[in-house]
Amino acid sequence: MKTISTGLIGFGNSGQTFFAPFIAANPGFKLSKISTSDPAKAAKANEAYPGADVVKTADDIIYDPEIELVLVGSPNTSHFDLTKKALLAGKHVLVEKPFTITTDEADELIALAKHQNRVLSVHHNRRFDSGHNTVKKVLASGVLGAVVEMEVHYDRYRLGLRPAAWREKLLPGSGTFYDLGAHLIDASLDLFGKPKELTCMMTTQRPGGLEVEDNFELILWYPGLKVTLKGGMLVKEPGPVYTIYGYNGTFIKYGMDVQEEALKAGHKPTEPNWGVEPESIWGHVTLDDNGKTITQAIPSEPGRYQGLFQNVYEAIAEGKELIVRPEQARTTIRIIELAFESSREKRTVKYTD
Repeated sequence: MKTISTGLIGFGNSGQTFFAPFIAANPGFKLSKISTSDPAKAAKANEAYPGADVVKTADDIIYDPEIELVLVGSPNTSHFDLTKKALLAGKHVLVEKPFTITTDEADELIALAKHQNRVLSVHHNRRFDSGHNTVKKVLASGVLGAVVEMEVHYDRYRLGLRPAAWREKLLPGSGTFYDLGAHLIDASLDLFGKPKELTCMMTTQRPGGLEVEDNFELILWYPGLKVTLKGGMLVKEPGPVYTIYGYNGTFIKYGMDVQEEALKAGHKPTEPNWGVEPESIWGHVTLDDNGKTITQAIPSEPGRYQGLFQNVYEAIAEGKELIVRPEQARTTIRIIELAFESSREKRTVKYTD
């Protein structure tokens, strides 16, 4: 079995929670280097991954001839520059979402990856959520009949601002929409493809002088289908995460995927029953059966973030097709661009590539 020497750029939340544990758990990878300029994070990296060299700069990873795969887990503003540099150095790259800030940047990276004959993917791990794959199961079953509307939420509660958080600064790619909205958009594209039109409303709700949006509602319009994607930072008591309406009935599911909280609590993806949701947050369908209402529980599909990393391994080592292709991630960025236009101009806009 081929072992891919891997370097992780950044050891913040993405690096610590969503990248390193899955590289360490997969025998096809070797976590060779971790870069961070923060002494406290460097100490954490040394303790958690003693077999990896902890270095100060991204260049220590990118220009290491032994490194084959570079994971870009740095702030959004650096995704383009670091990914470009890594591709030019002949590395395969898995970059944290959002892929880039603009579609022009995305187009340049896609063309460069093809020219260099390197694998380029984006860490849209929410496609591997329990909820998303349960929704795919429900839609594929046809139990709801023709689907006319879906609403998906990615909500949090945090009243106070974080002065040191770059996501709350007025920087390119900051704000809740690039952060949470990118997940919801990618998942919707996976289910339904590109919309015909879109309408977006963004606002800032929290006190304290926040300069970027912290609440959004994006509507993607398809023929006969309305998809609403919502996110906010002042949702103390969340409602349903998924609501789907069809000719025959409704699907509702509460509760977020359990993997993130498990990772933050120190659990590993190699543990038994990884990603299995409790019955308390299973969804249910309510159907009309000749005038009689029937409700059925829908067991959740297990969440499997490790599937993204295994797919990247197989794309590099075996030439298999990527699940998260950069062209798809580019469409997410295009929708983000159009959504800002829609919100700014207070109108519905057509989707254009």
